[in-house]
Amino acid sequence: MTETAYEFLKVSRADAVGWIEYDRPPINAFNHTMLHEMRAALDALIDDTDIRVVVIASALEKHFSAGADLALFDGIGREGMRDWAEYCHGIVQVLRGSPKPFLAAIHGAAVGGGLEMTFHCDLRFAAEDARIGSPEVNINYLPPIAGTQALARLMGRSKALDYLFRGELIGAAAAREAGLVDFVCPPERLRDAVAAYAAMLATKPPEALAAIRRCVIDGGARSFEEGLAIELDHVSALAGTRNFEEGVRAFLERRSPVWS
Repeated sequence: MTETAYEFLKVSRADAVGWIEYDRPPINAFNHTMLHEMRAALDALIDDTDIRVVVIASALEKHFSAGADLALFDGIGREGMRDWAEYCHGIVQVLRGSPKPFLAAIHGAAVGGGLEMTFHCDLRFAAEDARIGSPEVNINYLPPIAGTQALARLMGRSKALDYLFRGELIGAAAAREAGLVDFVCPPERLRDAVAAYAAMLATKPPEALAAIRRCVIDGGARSFEEGLAIELDHVSALAGTRNFEEGVRAFLERRSPVWS
């Protein structure tokens, strides 16, 4: 496993899986440097042709994320907050626009922006000890990392409103029932479970993974007819790839495909 040095992140690679782990003790509160490092790490792993899947996690034992360091917001003002939120939205565009799948491994206390980035991942794994929440309403605020938009799509309108209105932390089991996380496992199994799923994804042809993401993320946010048009474009494009030819031939020849 190789690692790249960041001040507040641990960024590493295990075979074809890239890991971004928040690492700003004691509670992973985001400052400007950590936020900018997150964007740089995302760009680096997406651009790395040897990486097939990216995982967002935490290097701290008891905390996934505390959200933004609120000292940054003291006197920030309207324009300063717009700049902060616009930068956060840029990170969202990178996450949702990536051709590579994103997974999240959530444990311990998970609130605020660091958690909200996982709402834009494809699948979220949570440890049984995770406590998950978006408590921004309690400081007269709302989730700025496109949290409202992601939650409406993950949970549905009514559940998202109730979750955001309350601003309370919920356990992993309740989060799964609400649609916030997809898998719950014992804390000691969290990393292995995510790594195993990521390794499975890394065996799939990258063009198909990218096309599936676009059809579901882009098409799912539009009308059914518009979604059909997106699907049609990707179906046609995939049929022109070498990996599609290989997949069909491997199936007919009853052998495992070798993806390029």
